Amino acid sequence: MRIDILTIFPSLINSFVNESLIGKAQESGTLEISALDIREGASGVHKAVDDTPFGGGPGMVLKPDPIFNVVENKNPPRPLYLLSPAGEPFSHSKAKELSKLDGFSLLCGRYEGVDQRVRDHLIDGEISLGDFVLAGGEIAALAVVETVTRLIPGVMGNIESAASESFTQGLLEYPQYTRPWDFEGLTPPDILRSGNHEEIELWRKAKALEITLSNRPDLIEKRGGLTDQEQSLLERKFT
Repeated sequence: MRIDILTIFPSLINSFVNESLIGKAQESGTLEISALDIREGASGVHKAVDDTPFGGGPGMVLKPDPIFNVVENKNPPRPLYLLSPAGEPFSHSKAKELSKLDGFSLLCGRYEGVDQRVRDHLIDGEISLGDFVLAGGEIAALAVVETVTRLIPGVMGNIESAASESFTQGLLEYPQYTRPWDFEGLTPPDILRSGNHEEIELWRKAKALEITLSNRPDLIEKRGGLTDQEQSLLERKFT
């Protein structure tokens, strides 16, 4: 998969994507991630990428010409998404959709936003990380990249890890424990060392339901509520 990220701070992107699992996936050839510097498309001595808005108002706006020039010269893979508070809320389902593509690109907004002509004539859609405003789109772009790429075979060491994480089944993830078994008198549930893998899976499902009901009941409602089997599982006592 190839992902291009258009930004005025390419070092922020490169320092992240060259580390950890994403960095290893790039070394193996599974991923190709490039930070495209919007300033390379700017003209003039100062390579200005922003200017004051027509009609007045606070702040600065990203100019259209540097962005258009970078897209025309670098030909980033499509679709091209703008990271913006006005965009489609990012979700696990959107990440799965993007993970099936050969590539896509992300445009990081800055200041008061981008010239509307970029929205109208250049981008293919907009993505929002949530109902809040960041200083720029770089953090949002990196969140999208990490969420999408971990769904691609070969990026994570164990593909089952991605399949069992929060939101994959419409539920939050169950509790996890590791060594030491006894930490200052605190021990995990005994069922986790019972050796009965069927019972362990049922316990994990019950805990996932319990946590989701407590923290994100909207996810349960989105699934159409609890089934009779899930309700019985919640009422079950595990030993």
